[in-house]
Amino acid sequence: MRYISTRDPNAVGLPFSDVLLTGLAPDGGLYVPQTYPQLSDELLDSWRGVLRDQGYAALAAEVLKLFIDDIPAPDIEALTRRAYTEEAFGDPEIVPVTRLGGSNVWLAHLSNGPTAAFKDMAMQLLGQFFDYELARRGGTLTVLGATSGDTGSAAEYAMLGKEHVRVVMLTPRGRMTEFQQAQMFSITDTHIANIAIDGVFDDCQDLVKTLNMDADFKATTHLGSVNSMNWGRLVAQVVYYIASYLRVTYSNDTEVTFAVPTGNFGNILAGHIAAEMGLPIRTLLLATNENNVLAEFFETGVYRPRGAAETLATSSPSMDISKASNFERFIFDLVGRDATRTADLFHTQLNEQGFFDLSETAEFEHLNERYGFVALASTHEDRIDTIREVFNDYQVLVDPHTADALGPALGFAGITDTPIIVIETALPVKFAATIEEAVGFTPPVPPRFATQLDGPRRVTDLPDDPDALKRWVTDWLSF
Repeated sequence: MRYISTRDPNAVGLPFSDVLLTGLAPDGGLYVPQTYPQLSDELLDSWRGVLRDQGYAALAAEVLKLFIDDIPAPDIEALTRRAYTEEAFGDPEIVPVTRLGGSNVWLAHLSNGPTAAFKDMAMQLLGQFFDYELARRGGTLTVLGATSGDTGSAAEYAMLGKEHVRVVMLTPRGRMTEFQQAQMFSITDTHIANIAIDGVFDDCQDLVKTLNMDADFKATTHLGSVNSMNWGRLVAQVVYYIASYLRVTYSNDTEVTFAVPTGNFGNILAGHIAAEMGLPIRTLLLATNENNVLAEFFETGVYRPRGAAETLATSSPSMDISKASNFERFIFDLVGRDATRTADLFHTQLNEQGFFDLSETAEFEHLNERYGFVALASTHEDRIDTIREVFNDYQVLVDPHTADALGPALGFAGITDTPIIVIETALPVKFAATIEEAVGFTPPVPPRFATQLDGPRRVTDLPDDPDALKRWVTDWLSF
């Protein structure tokens, strides 16, 4: 298995371990497999037994082996066992799946990890892979990331105690909840630094890309990424789509729908990859909030990222994103894996005119038929109604991001005969104010987070300026 950049017409292939540590390709593209491995009925049947008898970590190892041929299989198995433990995730199943009453809607519970967000599913594994590969090479890595709320804390907790890794995490100043800020800014590990940028998440993400595109700076600082531009995160996320499917169905003849809250397109892209591998997914229900750039594309064929002034602050803040960095990987597939055309769309057209338009193309005409996407946008009122309805009807409390997908899923349930699996993204405790507005009480705080809001905060304020950030990172690494 080799990986290529979405913008490289020569399709130069790299092994997994190189892509893992590189993150963003030098040409600005994103790494993808040269081909997607294919699932047979026999393999899925085998994996049912693996999941049932050996558990989630063993299934993860089997899936990862399809994508990794430069790390020995026993080492992959050891890394997944260390990443996916009952101690870290609070449940022996790691990803339990429960049904809402007698409906055909299911919840895949991905938020039982150390930071109460689905990002832990990939980050706990990524931390293990980073530490393993850097030790094998005798190297170090400076992780530069951006977060709209959950990626940052998941990455930082995954990298705690990893001697070969230092972390610099960019956050949009004032755009996260109090709980999200406390999770990150209370960390005292001197190998971890938090930077609050004067801007929105997209500005933070752009800074990460800009510094990664500076070859000299990247080389001297050993820069890498944990954002979903890193392929290692995506392949870890593919696993929970497969596990959820196997837990809900009894045979490979059953198709399912996945409903996915989507901001940066990474979470639902993992579902797209699973479908391309042959997992029986009929529909990918893409749910956005008021920042509906992605829903707009699937409706009109026009992809027009917004600037900071047009990116709204909402009650599902982790999805307050108007430049979906992973969208390039999907478009690469959509245009027949044509790297020259992908580079023209994402580099030339976006830079010159601020959008690209595929509405008159054959690819867009057959997009939903070929890939099964249905896109919907929710409002604050929709989230509040869904949280209240699900609590009253099923005694289940969900966070506002999960509600962005669960509301459409409940509506979709009446027009499909497939099981609908909603990808849960966070525990309600992270968004207490919205939960209280919906149901009249604050969500219970799990014991492990009882003192989360106490204690000092460590964070540095910086302007939205790549040169200022470079100077800060260089000075910080010199200590």
